[in-house]
Amino acid sequence: MSRHADDRTKGSAGPAEPATPDFDQFAQNMGRLVEEYGKVTAAYLKPLERGQAKTGQADEASDMVKTLGRVAEKWVNDPAKIIEAQASLTGDFMNLWSAAFKRAGGEEVAPVAEPDKRDNRFKDPDWTNHPTFDFIKQAYLIGSRWAEAMVEGADDLDPHTRDKARFYIKQIAGALSPTNFVATNPELLRETLQQNGENLVRGMKMFAEDVEAGGGELKIRQSDASAFAVGVNIATTPGKVIFRNEIMELIQYAPSTPQVLKRPLLIVPPWINKFYILDLNPEKSFIRWCVEQGLTVFCISWVNPWR
Repeated sequence: MSRHADDRTKGSAGPAEPATPDFDQFAQNMGRLVEEYGKVTAAYLKPLERGQAKTGQADEASDMVKTLGRVAEKWVNDPAKIIEAQASLTGDFMNLWSAAFKRAGGEEVAPVAEPDKRDNRFKDPDWTNHPTFDFIKQAYLIGSRWAEAMVEGADDLDPHTRDKARFYIKQIAGALSPTNFVATNPELLRETLQQNGENLVRGMKMFAEDVEAGGGELKIRQSDASAFAVGVNIATTPGKVIFRNEIMELIQYAPSTPQVLKRPLLIVPPWINKFYILDLNPEKSFIRWCVEQGLTVFCISWVNPWR
């Protein structure tokens, strides 16, 4: 579940009894929620107004449409397969409706679709015990698995396009999961009532901050960036930049031993990592350790490709 949807205290045990909210406080928090949503909108529109909007998301959306369009083309070329696929989906939903009616009549029925044992999204007991949430869960699983099967069943699709289609379907299915929405998530509904909507306000506030940090795009932070400063509390091993071009900088670290070995060490980090991943602090610094062994250490620092 996205941290913007829920900001619960972890480690809570089992389903809690439904709470009666403080309606006055709840109403105040809904007003604050609308205010924070306004900040999200402002953070999104600000780069557009300044002409600084990024095109990455639009390009990705265009590629997704083209890729899934290629999958659809393969199915359109075989009408018989389309009818078969539609019949399969219809049959699964008819079985689900039948099971739901039987359960409503007090009959025990086996689920039509069950989540993978490794899928932690539906661990809350209400996803199974509550008929409505159980129906929503199974309907989602039926639909998402049918979409995945459509990708796998597309004939004569080149491997690269199929891999991209698998990725896009997985992302779409994940985004549409009922666990991501207040009205269809029993855990989130309980927590929202217990906290009088305060959890939603906190989530929306963090959402606005993440869009602001991403320059109009969602950039989920996993730590407080203001808590770290290169050369102050991370990357403190002494050194200097001795070469620079449009894609990288080359850092040479100062020796800390009276003599150094003849053969130097060049560290080339993956381009997705910052150079200081190997120099976080004196106790967790591979670079500092190498310098202390008498090595002359060089390290490449890649330019941020997103700038």
